[in-house]
Amino acid sequence: MFLLKFRAALMVSALCAALLGAASAHAGLFDDNEARRAILDLQARLESLESQLSAAPRALLEQSNRLEQLQQQIAELRGQIETLSHQFGTMQQEIKDAYAGLDQRLKSLEPHQRTVDGIQGTVQPGETETFDTALQHFRSGDFKRAGALFKSFIAQYPNSPYQPTAQYWLGNTLYAQRGYKNAIAILERVVKQYPTHPRAPEALLVIAQSQFEQGQKVAARKTLQQIIDRYADTEAAQSARRQLTQ
Repeated sequence: MFLLKFRAALMVSALCAALLGAASAHAGLFDDNEARRAILDLQARLESLESQLSAAPRALLEQSNRLEQLQQQIAELRGQIETLSHQFGTMQQEIKDAYAGLDQRLKSLEPHQRTVDGIQGTVQPGETETFDTALQHFRSGDFKRAGALFKSFIAQYPNSPYQPTAQYWLGNTLYAQRGYKNAIAILERVVKQYPTHPRAPEALLVIAQSQFEQGQKVAARKTLQQIIDRYADTEAAQSARRQLTQ
């Protein structure tokens, strides 16, 4: 900025010197009026140049300020673009999660294949939740409520892969309430209908315990021996051996 002003000043000075020199050399050729007009003209041109030079720094300063404003606006726009991009990405993920959740809910409302204790079958909507609720009541000690729920489940889902397991737990609820006779009837049905089911030896063990509670010791020993003979490698067989030794 200083160099520009300095160069401009030198140019003005040189111009003035040249003009004054020319005026002096040809003074004889002009009268006073012409000389006066020439001087006034030179002064006007000089003032115009000075005005232009003085206005140049202001123009440069305004351009500099304008440039800074544009740069600030560009930075703000970039920030807004980044914010919008982030919001758009978040929105896309939310939509994706919503569709995934909806798909999962729709699948839960459709029948699907499931394996329960080695038994594969078609599970209806709400079936697993109903079974789990009944089992939760049993584990919390509410045997009466659990028994009612298991009984309702057995009637509502006759083809369910949960059937043998539900009948087994129904027998256990009856045993826990000292309904030994009914417990034996339910559990014998489990053994007869599902002899290879993992719950079959456990059902026989509960039958033996129910027989013992009723004073049927011979029948209880016979049932325990049946467990050992038919399901020798199971935990129920190990328990039966311990009970027979006692």
